[in-house]
Amino acid sequence: MPAMQNDTLLRALMREPTPYTPVWIMRQAGRYLPEYNETRRKAGSFLALAKTPELACEVTLQPLRRFALDAAIIFSDILTVPDAMGLGLYFAEGEGPKFERPLRDEKAIAALAEPDLAKLRYVFDAISLTRRELGGRVPLIGFSGSPYTLACYMVEGGGSDDFRLVKSMMYARPELLHRILDINARAVAAYLNAQVAAGAQVLMIFDTWGGSLAHDAYAQFSLAYSKRVIAALQRQTEGRRVPVILFTKGGGMWLEAMADSGADALGIDWQTDLAAARRRVGSRVALQGNLDPMALFGTVEAIEREAERVLGSFGPGPGHVFNLGHGVSQHTPPEHVQALVEAVHSRSLAAHAA
Repeated sequence: MPAMQNDTLLRALMREPTPYTPVWIMRQAGRYLPEYNETRRKAGSFLALAKTPELACEVTLQPLRRFALDAAIIFSDILTVPDAMGLGLYFAEGEGPKFERPLRDEKAIAALAEPDLAKLRYVFDAISLTRRELGGRVPLIGFSGSPYTLACYMVEGGGSDDFRLVKSMMYARPELLHRILDINARAVAAYLNAQVAAGAQVLMIFDTWGGSLAHDAYAQFSLAYSKRVIAALQRQTEGRRVPVILFTKGGGMWLEAMADSGADALGIDWQTDLAAARRRVGSRVALQGNLDPMALFGTVEAIEREAERVLGSFGPGPGHVFNLGHGVSQHTPPEHVQALVEAVHSRSLAAHAA
């Protein structure tokens, strides 16, 4: 593989000095970009786009052609693993992802098994192709949903407002949920290791629904299984460490425990004070975040002020990756993303020179 031209993200995730604060954006290859929407129309559907390596590579690279981002993240979906388990993923118009065969009874859960990774070859091929196309320009991030977040979709059959079905299982038949989580943890670890083998240089675990759990339940049903995944990961490739980012949306109250997970960095949502988060975790992990995605609907001047505020909240020194506190909205003006990237790069120089 070509030598890295911009390894700022990799160094920041390892809390090493960098000349500026690197920035990338969750869901940066998405519907806010006209070129993405055009490619998706050509593909015919979201799943066809995600499962065609050449098209997944194309949309992964699109935001890097517009913006001076410090990373690419492979275009895929967190539900590829349960789809490969045979649950029948589909996307209902205006309703998001759904499963044809959710896990609702003991028989279905007993039959659940780790997927054949060959069914996920399209993801690995997209990663390999994208690495070649990047030519060492910036690192490529691979990712998966966390075992608990995947279980939420697998039991609920789609998104949920209250997670009634998965929480009913958790309280009434916890052994069934633990079986799902055990299989998910092994499957996610194998999936992420295969992404590293294909060329991913950073890994991110999206624990999107961990924050919906009660305080004690989070440690038992979410964090414990994310820790198992992290412990099983391949952490070296091409002579460098593969940093791992753990992001629990709504997980601000558990940062100390998350910092002991084995992850190199924690994603921070916009409801958590970044300065307080840094004090709480110390030098154990880097921090990624945490601009409110809705700030990108303000004026350019307001976006610049908010970028400066987030940078100031983290303070000087290494270990910060600038990002949103969750994914970019599909309605975001692309020129506002441009303003954000420029503001982060220019206004972080002084803090890193100090």
